[in-house]
Amino acid sequence: MLSNLAQGVQAFTSNVYLLKGQRTVLIDPGSNFDVVERIRDRVDGLDAVVLTHTHPDHVGNLAAVKDAFDADAWGYDASVDGVDHAIEDDESVRLGDHEYVALHTPGHKDDHLCFYSEEAGVLLAGDLVFQNGSFGRTDLEEGNREMLIRSIDRLVDRIDEDLEEMHTGHGPSVTVDPYDHVELSAEMARQV
Repeated sequence: MLSNLAQGVQAFTSNVYLLKGQRTVLIDPGSNFDVVERIRDRVDGLDAVVLTHTHPDHVGNLAAVKDAFDADAWGYDASVDGVDHAIEDDESVRLGDHEYVALHTPGHKDDHLCFYSEEAGVLLAGDLVFQNGSFGRTDLEEGNREMLIRSIDRLVDRIDEDLEEMHTGHGPSVTVDPYDHVELSAEMARQV
């Protein structure tokens, strides 16, 4: 079961997804709000914190969450402050009740990961792609438009056309034809 703990937060933050199940995991702890209280309202503990990438709006609450739940953080680059363990490209990770493949998708940030479960029909897209053909910024440090386009193309090739849900780092989740939104992002990234 997946829920967005940043729902309704007015502060600048990323979406924060709690996946409950065999392995209770928090995806991106967000920033600028009390996420610890929101987690405690729903679960007794966390098995891990998993990061799509380490921009401040996604990891501002990381230290507080790790301290409150004695949970390690997993991300692409373990040399980044706060990341305890590395997740390799194409590595399989259990999030909630399903196995997800971690896809290294740089372009927005060098350590960016997307997580895809074919079994569940779910994509955790981070800041790579969003609804209606939007895509991650490339004007920040480590941003690279050509690399972003290659990452989106890789995602299009990897995910199933029957994808059921796409949960993004900002904005609403997409539950109607999410594959089409990813394809449109690939087109739009080439036009800007």
